[in-house]
Amino acid sequence: MSDTEIIVCTTCRPQGASRELPADGLALFEAVQDALLVCELDTGLHKGLKLRGLACMSGCSRACTVTLQAQGKFSYYFGDLAPDAETAAQVIACAQLHRQSADGNLMRNTRPERLRAGILARLPPIGLNGQAST
Repeated sequence: MSDTEIIVCTTCRPQGASRELPADGLALFEAVQDALLVCELDTGLHKGLKLRGLACMSGCSRACTVTLQAQGKFSYYFGDLAPDAETAAQVIACAQLHRQSADGNLMRNTRPERLRAGILARLPPIGLNGQAST
């Protein structure tokens, strides 16, 4: 089972938000980081998850954005996420589903509520031939 990487855009901010204030994307990144720390201390459920912040993932009109990716699996790119602790917990839960899935496919009805909508992209693994089920 390959590790799933959670990538959070650290520069995301809603349209019209002041550049003088910290970016909502950074707040979401920090919330996911804090939630992973709690998982590590309480349950160890963070195993197999990696977190990375990235300045700009070009989802500016759909802030905040998060990507889930792993070697040999479908990648998911989500937008329109709230920069709060509940979203962070649901991102981690979804990342665990991604990690446990053989091909990375995440059926809509199995994803946490805040990650059922707002999909910006679902990308196939590099080298995938043929059609995959949805």
